[in-house]
Amino acid sequence: MNDRYDAGYGGDQSGYGDDQYELVGYDEYGRPVYRQIPAQPTGQQTYDPYPEHGQQQGYGYDPYATGQQQSAPPYGGYDTGRQPPAPSYDPYGAGGHGTGGQGTGGHGGTGGTATPYDPYGRTAAGGPQPRVAEQTAYIPQQAGPVEESGDHGRPARDAGEPEYRTEQFAFVEEPDDDSEDVIDWLKFTENRTERREEARRRARARVIALAVVLALAAVGGVGYLWYAGKLPGLSTSGSKTDTATPVGAQKRDVIVVHLHDTKKGGTSTALLVDNTTTKQGTTVLLPNSLALTSDDGTTTTLAKSVDDDGSEGTRQALDTALGTDIEGTWRLDTPYLQNLVDLVGTIDIDTNADVPDPAAKKKGEAPLVNKGADQTLSGKMAVAYATYRAPGEAQNAQLQRFGQVMQGVLRKMTSDPGAATTTIQTLGQIIEPPLTDKDLAAFLARLADLAKGGDYQTALLPVQADGTLSAQASAGVVKDILGGTAKSPDKDAAVSVSVQNASGVKDNTDKARVVLLNGGFTFLEGGTPSASQATSQVTYADAADKQNATEVAKTLGLPTSAVTKGKVPGNANVSVVLGQDYQPSS
Repeated sequence: MNDRYDAGYGGDQSGYGDDQYELVGYDEYGRPVYRQIPAQPTGQQTYDPYPEHGQQQGYGYDPYATGQQQSAPPYGGYDTGRQPPAPSYDPYGAGGHGTGGQGTGGHGGTGGTATPYDPYGRTAAGGPQPRVAEQTAYIPQQAGPVEESGDHGRPARDAGEPEYRTEQFAFVEEPDDDSEDVIDWLKFTENRTERREEARRRARARVIALAVVLALAAVGGVGYLWYAGKLPGLSTSGSKTDTATPVGAQKRDVIVVHLHDTKKGGTSTALLVDNTTTKQGTTVLLPNSLALTSDDGTTTTLAKSVDDDGSEGTRQALDTALGTDIEGTWRLDTPYLQNLVDLVGTIDIDTNADVPDPAAKKKGEAPLVNKGADQTLSGKMAVAYATYRAPGEAQNAQLQRFGQVMQGVLRKMTSDPGAATTTIQTLGQIIEPPLTDKDLAAFLARLADLAKGGDYQTALLPVQADGTLSAQASAGVVKDILGGTAKSPDKDAAVSVSVQNASGVKDNTDKARVVLLNGGFTFLEGGTPSASQATSQVTYADAADKQNATEVAKTLGLPTSAVTKGKVPGNANVSVVLGQDYQPSS
């Protein structure tokens, strides 16, 4: 058994065997402090927990007392009236040891001067030392035989003397460093769980938001397709815009473009139409034989009007004939068309003819443009195709190729107005007032957006042989696409000329028609005789038309000797038979 423990708490050698203990408080570290309640033997002094002042009993330690202090019981916390001697313990053997063996109650013998026991291993400096009541130590029992030799150079202890080492003391309720780690781990796991739950909530919120956006986009897309009449099973004519707005009340933006062939001469004209109500774009091709009324009231043709009356006069004449409101004129010379195609990065169209290279030095060379579907054309190739007219072809064939090139350009052009403005300004061409480069660019950008979406078409204006408009043209193109009303020049105001081609050259009929229309005459197709004729002949029936017949001969480049009086068709003022001597001017 532990002698020190027996001395304070336990053995029965000195009458302490029936001692009891009670909790009297806690020290500054939170550890319990006990006191011993001894059994009352016969003749013993009764324990007084509240001694008189001046008496040093029990826990009578006064750290500020000036008098001599009484030594307190080592472990009991009370005074029984006798002072058991303090054990002579020195863990390093520096102090004196008692000479006797173990005494009654576990105290040392009376031999030698004993150094009071300091629970912190310090040697008391002379005389009894006050015991610190707050320090309560647990002294483990010795497990094993007592070593006779010293430890780390210390002298061996005496036989029977208990050995205590500093590392064997474990104070009650000593703070555990691991407790802080446990608290930190609990906080970490709690925070991590909260972060996971928050991440799950955010993920669910994002999924819900994405689903709402996709649903709104789907509803909006279906609504737009319904509004534009593009849903499968619904015809365009049944769209909301078509049924809600009459054809005549639909809003259209129109400009006229004239392609000038700077090498071969001649012009090609088309109207670019943007129907902002139906979201439909159209290129309307205008034949050069279209009869117009000039500024002085005389009848002329579109080709002659462009050359003689210029852009302004031609625009006004077209508005009168077609009932339109053209906003501006775009003069596009062939070099600028070539640059425009190169700027948009080539075009892809279906060509209907092999086009020879104008720069070819000899016949038989490979064509510049091949006939076929989905042909890629550069700027030079596009100009050659747009102006090409094969021998014997009508002017409308070349005009339709020009329309193909224009639609191909629009499909490749940017839909952004700012970028389109840069493209137009890069061309360096002069835009005729009131049209500006920004207005033209914005207009072309809108048409480009329609062309890319498949909402673009090309239409040819049907013109009769005399240059006037038929009822079909008025209903199909003028009214539906242009929203106007056709108004041809008065036939009585112009001299009508019936032409028969007896020259043996089929193309001479169209060339004569162009010349006569440009000269202000009304052209009437007279057919082809069964046999060729060597000389040309100009005939009039009424003497009042003799002067008109003379003017027709001069216009066609025929001598005045060819003019004779004779029989003419009933619907004509002058009749012309082209012979082999006819030499067209173009």
